Amino acid sequence: MDPLDDVLTLLETRAHLSAGLAAGGRWAVRFAAPEGVKFNAVRRGSCLLEVDGLDAPLALAEGDCYLLPHRRPFTLRSGHGAEPVPAAPLFARAGNGVARAGTGDDTLLVGGRFSFGPRAQDLLLDRLPPVVHLPAGTPHAGTVRWALAAIDEELTRRPMASALVAEHLAVVMLVHVLRLHLVREPHAVSGWLAGLADPLAATALAALHREPARAWTVADLARTCAVSRSTLAARFKAAVGQGPLQYLTGWRIELAARRLREGDDGLAAIAHAVGYGSESALSVAFKRTLGVSPSDYRRRPPAA
Repeated sequence: MDPLDDVLTLLETRAHLSAGLAAGGRWAVRFAAPEGVKFNAVRRGSCLLEVDGLDAPLALAEGDCYLLPHRRPFTLRSGHGAEPVPAAPLFARAGNGVARAGTGDDTLLVGGRFSFGPRAQDLLLDRLPPVVHLPAGTPHAGTVRWALAAIDEELTRRPMASALVAEHLAVVMLVHVLRLHLVREPHAVSGWLAGLADPLAATALAALHREPARAWTVADLARTCAVSRSTLAARFKAAVGQGPLQYLTGWRIELAARRLREGDDGLAAIAHAVGYGSESALSVAFKRTLGVSPSDYRRRPPAA
């Protein structure tokens, strides 16, 4: 299995498209801290992105897109000097799927946000920098441009099920943006995401995700990767930040947690499915990893 695909599936990744933003002249729009991960793409023109806590604005050109993985207020503006207006009333007045700022429509942005399940902060969002910026001119950005053009087509022509198709296309765009970010800036991420940028660690991660219930040893994993045990252990820890078996324990617990949230299987069946020989072994590992017993975790409300 592909670890990125596995994690995004486990996190129940969904896209929610919003009205576009058309702007011209001198303008600035202030956005509250977004729920989930905010994304925008510049379909026409250019602007500046200012994110609270970052020292300098980011210049965005036509074809650029960005993700904001953390909950920080931000401002989009034509340039310095314009007084920002709050985004919420502006978007509440949007007509034909487009909110407007300033005078004219020199600049057009499309976007929305991605929502995730309850484990997204630990598994994905904390691994990403405050801004993931993908410039249009990068060699690998063609797939993202294709997804954006397809989203535009769905939202403009409005064929049957266009909203659903556009949201699925946005998730495809997210996958490509994360892939390309790993290629361009492998040191800007941490944990398992950083491991995907290292060929050896990525091979080991794929093996662990393919057979999480297997009784792996570091020696077994090293043979699968065709390297020595010491080489695998050192490279994996340098890339991912923990040893391969420690990572495997954490991933098994995530799989067990999903089964507890979504199903009614008994703890013994879940333990066997994720690679533990007994309920007690799973319970000990689960509490050590998530700080709560499996039974208490299952009783939690879904949003906890």
